[in-house]
Parts: sequence; C-alpha cells; structure tokens
Amino acid sequence: DRRRDSPAAGSPIQPIIKDVGEVYSRLLDHRPVIQGEIRYFVKEFEEKRGLRELRVLENLKNTIFGTNERVLPKCEQAMQDSLSETFKRLQAANAMIQRLQERECEARKLQAEKVMAREEKCIAHWEEFMKEQQNKRAEVDEEHRKAMERLKEQYSEMEKELAKYVSF
Repeated sequence: DRRRDSPAAGSPIQPIIKDVGEVYSRLLDHRPVIQGEIRYFVKEFEEKRGLRELRVLENLKNTIFGTNERVLPKCEQAMQDSLSETFKRLQAANAMIQRLQERECEARKLQAEKVMAREEKCIAHWEEFMKEQQNKRAEVDEEHRKAMERLKEQYSEMEKELAKYVSF
C-alpha cells in the first residue's frame, strides 16, 4: 500500500525498486527456504519414524505376549517351588527354636528352684545360727550373773573380814 501511495509509483524508479525487492527476498529473506526445509523434514520424519515406531511397537507386543505365555508361567512355577521349600524350612527352623526355648525355660526353672532351695537353706541355717547365738548369750549372761554373785559374796565376806580388823 505504501508503494502505491509513494511518489515514485509512476516513475522509472519503480522497476529498480521491484528488482531490489526481489534481490533482497532471494538473498536475505530465508524464511520461505527454511519453512520448505522444515516441512520436508517433518514429512520425512513422520513417514520414516512412524513406520519404525510401528515395527518397534509390534516387536514389543510380540515380546510381551511371548513372555506372558512362556516365561511368566515358568517363573510362577519356580517361585511356587522355591516358596514351598522355603516355607518348609522356616517351619522346621521355627519348631527347632521353639524346642530350644522350652529347654531354656526348663533350665531357668531348675536354676530358679536351686537358687530358692539354697536361699531357704541359708535362711534356715541363719535362723539356727541366731538361735544358737541367743542360747550362748543367755549362757554367757547366766555365767556372768553367777560370777557377779560370787564376786559380791566374796567381796561381802572380805568386807566382813575387814570389818573385824578395823575395829582394832
């Protein structure tokens, strides 16, 4: 629109301007070329890649079906066999541990009974010892009392004897 309104619209400069515009668009404006290359690349990529992706997906589907039909049942059977064997071993180990725990519990009970018997024996021995000590203390106290009485008698006799001699 500007070119039409420009003062050079009817002048001899117009073909030159047109030629300059064509040279500019061919040499400096790369948009049409780049857009063409992009369209070509997208077309080639979609065609070639699309077929390759289809082949890859078909191969994956076949592999998955083959795995589901052959490998998966074998794996399940192997797992079942291994699990049943492992379960049997675990049951055996559990039974052994239970027996060991029972033995240990019995051993602890026997040990506790022995300790209780020793404690009762020690308590009985201690009580007997204390009774014996009380009896001996009573005997010693009795001997001491008798000795004190004898000494009192002896001193009282000595005083009487001294009293005879003091009167002189």
